Amino acid sequence: MTESDRPVSPVALKAPRVLARSAQGAIVVAAGVEVLRALTLRAHRLHPADTTSGRAALVSMVSAYAMTVAAALFLVWFHRCRRNARVITPGADLGSDVWAVVAWLIPLVNAWFPRGLLLSARRASSADPASAGRDDALVNAWWVAWAGHLVIAAIGLSGTSLAVLVISQALNLTAAALVIVVIHRVTATQTHSLATPRIDVMPAV
Repeated sequence: MTESDRPVSPVALKAPRVLARSAQGAIVVAAGVEVLRALTLRAHRLHPADTTSGRAALVSMVSAYAMTVAAALFLVWFHRCRRNARVITPGADLGSDVWAVVAWLIPLVNAWFPRGLLLSARRASSADPASAGRDDALVNAWWVAWAGHLVIAAIGLSGTSLAVLVISQALNLTAAALVIVVIHRVTATQTHSLATPRIDVMPAV
């Protein structure tokens, strides 16, 4: 049995509240910078002057850094939550930890599989199976906004349509707001579940 296969006592685990707050803050910043980047790039396409070119490059670089930090913090939080979920719900089918990271990073793949990963982690985070599905609608709403933003942003990647930009960024901000709520709900659920003593029935001898 390897170190990672050994059972961990719920007492030794804590819900990743600090990571949750850090990821939420980084997501707010990244979503805001993404809006600024989209507006700056559109202005550059409409008026391709040297000054707008330099500004667009700078904002794009800042956006890339902000997105990288937000993604890294989110994935660390998500990894901790999956670890906790395996203790809260022993035997939960959460899949490979490697896939749980890679699925967020591959284009097209990240438009579908993250939904299932979040749903699985959310359901396994509750010590009460009856309440595990209550936030499914929240995760699904996040996924619709997330996937919609990815698709529309790809379609309008080199365009100047104001309507496409508004829809894309509205979905971007909606997805950011919803995933912040998802992070809060999963973390709060794990805090409660890990603080609730489990009653294990001993077999008769």
